Amino acid sequence: MARVRYGARTEAEIAAARTASSKLPDIWSTGVVAVWESDPDAVAAVLPPPLKPTARPLVRANISKVDLPGYPLGAGSVAVAAEHGGVEGWYPLVMPMTHERALIGGREVFGEPKKLGEVEVERDGLVVRASLARHGIVFVEVRGAVSGALPLPEPVQKTDFYFKFLPAVDGSGFDADPVLVHCVRNEKVRKLEGITGDVVLRESMYDPVADLPVRALVEITIGEKTTDQRGRVAERVSAQALLPYIHQRYDDPQQILDGPPEGSV
Repeated sequence: MARVRYGARTEAEIAAARTASSKLPDIWSTGVVAVWESDPDAVAAVLPPPLKPTARPLVRANISKVDLPGYPLGAGSVAVAAEHGGVEGWYPLVMPMTHERALIGGREVFGEPKKLGEVEVERDGLVVRASLARHGIVFVEVRGAVSGALPLPEPVQKTDFYFKFLPAVDGSGFDADPVLVHCVRNEKVRKLEGITGDVVLRESMYDPVADLPVRALVEITIGEKTTDQRGRVAERVSAQALLPYIHQRYDDPQQILDGPPEGSV
């Protein structure tokens, strides 16, 4: 009988897949990063406990193109500065991805708030434009001109915070207590330039980052970098405390209660 591809993989095949994933070469991306100070009350309002605001109410938009073998990937995020257990990092609110593979792994393994979207990074000489869009709405746009090369930073370790959970089958909350994930990234930069420009936030009912206005622009840069990442569960968190924030993960929170029509499967 020909092999049934939905059948179980052998232990050797599973081990080979793990080995291959642990030996990935450096993958370099070209990306625009914009950081601004926003309204401190707005930043605090989007942080589920036990995350807390940092001293500065910072918001960061990261918009990148990744030259993956076989297909380019667009990857973006909008995150707010946060702190947990003495560790300062970033809490992403939305992470548009242009391919399903990048989306699924991040959501299911780390709890990343990834969604399919459109990501653009364009450069024409010194003129740069980068944007994030979903449902036909360009909700973040960074525009400007390259002002010059910047000193390369030393390799650095950065932390992102995610909440990993499964909505309950009966629609009553979660199937188990959610966990707070610390995702640690080791970042290396090989090229970095400053940009003089601005950040435009547009209204979107699906991605309401316009609620985090640009009060003071801190910096805009364009660069080439590579990162790896490792995650760990920092703690289990209160389901009741997280439940009011579950809508952050979905375009329509009611969709987690949707099941297939009776008789359709």
